[in-house]
Amino acid sequence: MDADVIVVGAGLAGLVAAHELTSKGRRVALVDQENAANLGGQAFWSFGGLFLVDSPEQRRLGIKDSFDLAWSDWQGSARFDRVADEDSWAVRWARAYVEWAAGEKRSWLDGHGIKLLPTVGWAERGDLRADGHGNSVPRFHVTWGTGTGVVEPFVDSARQAARDGLLTFHHRHQVDELVIEDGAARGVRGTLLAEDRSARGVASNRERVGDFELTAQAVVVTTGGIGANHDIVRRYWPERLGTPPAEMVTGVPAYVDGRMLDISAEAGVRLVNRDRMWHYTEGVRNWDPIWPGHGIRILPGPSSMWFDALGRRLPDPCLPGYDTLSTLEHLRTTEDIAGYDHSWFILTRKIIEKEFALSGSEQNPDITAKDRAAVLKNRLGKGIPGPVDAFVRKGADFVTAPNLEQLVAKMNELTDKPLLDAAELRRQIEARDLQLANPYSKDAQIQGIRNARRYIGDRLGRVATPHRILDPAAGPLVGVKLHVLTRKTLGGIQTDLDSRALGADGTPIDGLYAAGEVAGFGGGGVHGYNALEGTFLGGCLFSGRAAGRAAATQTG
Repeated sequence: MDADVIVVGAGLAGLVAAHELTSKGRRVALVDQENAANLGGQAFWSFGGLFLVDSPEQRRLGIKDSFDLAWSDWQGSARFDRVADEDSWAVRWARAYVEWAAGEKRSWLDGHGIKLLPTVGWAERGDLRADGHGNSVPRFHVTWGTGTGVVEPFVDSARQAARDGLLTFHHRHQVDELVIEDGAARGVRGTLLAEDRSARGVASNRERVGDFELTAQAVVVTTGGIGANHDIVRRYWPERLGTPPAEMVTGVPAYVDGRMLDISAEAGVRLVNRDRMWHYTEGVRNWDPIWPGHGIRILPGPSSMWFDALGRRLPDPCLPGYDTLSTLEHLRTTEDIAGYDHSWFILTRKIIEKEFALSGSEQNPDITAKDRAAVLKNRLGKGIPGPVDAFVRKGADFVTAPNLEQLVAKMNELTDKPLLDAAELRRQIEARDLQLANPYSKDAQIQGIRNARRYIGDRLGRVATPHRILDPAAGPLVGVKLHVLTRKTLGGIQTDLDSRALGADGTPIDGLYAAGEVAGFGGGGVHGYNALEGTFLGGCLFSGRAAGRAAATQTG
């Protein structure tokens, strides 16, 4: 055989699986359709957020977290409703993952040299119900080095294993078939692609120059999701989220194409929960794109006012940073706005200076470069951070103006016809501004801002001092046109707790494993319907580790 184990996909889950295998002396063939520049896959481009429970970082900030609280939050978010079938393994994966996040995960990361920023972010603040979706407390731990810092130790491990003769890289090898013989996985077949020296993330050619076949005792599939393939996104777009947008921006490189999901199904693998997906509503067009349709997600603080395409303030819990899928559902199912593919933030310079962050390693060069001085200056100093300021100055979706009437005129120039009425927007903004006269309010967003500023991490570096949107001293005003940004599939290959891929009859296929996004981050959908954030990279780490360890045991 060509190797003990074939790992298909050189993203984070594949690299972690390969690390586990080679550390136990197994010979690995690492197969990927992209060139060597793309080792680490989609995870390289991420912000590097990791979900941890009752961590030292939380405790130092006075956050009281626990497994019980996190598990309650996870269940309220996931809303598993297929427990007798498609969610049967997902529920078990979810509990195991939260136990890991509350236990060994922190020391395991540290053992691999993965360090965390001392601050903890509060992502997905939820649907305003104790038993509903969302994080009750801040749990979003940013890796020192962003996504590159998460990927780096496992890239280093793969390269060292290659030098030691335990791992062989097979770049530009596109898998077209899983070889199943007598009910067991025994290899892969596919297409040799022409050499392509494009930079990381840039779409590569699909020119065929030959065929290949590799054999092994086991195969691990870690090929990611569907985010760059809008046709697949639309094919499985769930009715509960209304109609898919006619135009979306893309939050992942072009190679995140979902091919291996259908290829796996053709080999007899069971796919589940394909109607569950995770796309953001705060996407903006990248002024300096790397891949086709490149969009960037705004990571907003809680203070921007959010309006639909017709200029109406979004209802609770559709607040910045609160409930991603409820906001997506509202925008896509409300009859008179479902035909429009955008919404709007209106905010002040004072808010954008403090509250706007951009997702992605390349949009956070200070953290990615591990430059402590730059982090302190950018995160705690005055002025708009450089990457955000570049979007304000050059981004096609940003406009600024000294007053609301001029701002609305510029916002209307960004749509095919003027849809916004300055007088109606002024009425809603003035009503909101009146709520700031007291330290209490009936407005849920104002309550959320006050609540956030009780947490020292938000008060110091994430949430602006409450002020009137129409206060000239806080200006100029900023308008941001927001698009749906594709990102994750939450379903995929159903696996047991050893990451063994299950067949159509629900029993494991001998020698076949799946991990990462292609497996719904574990079990075919560990998140259920909603993600708590920081759980995508963590899901790749956890499921890739399980797959590598189980495959090593099988091939020992």
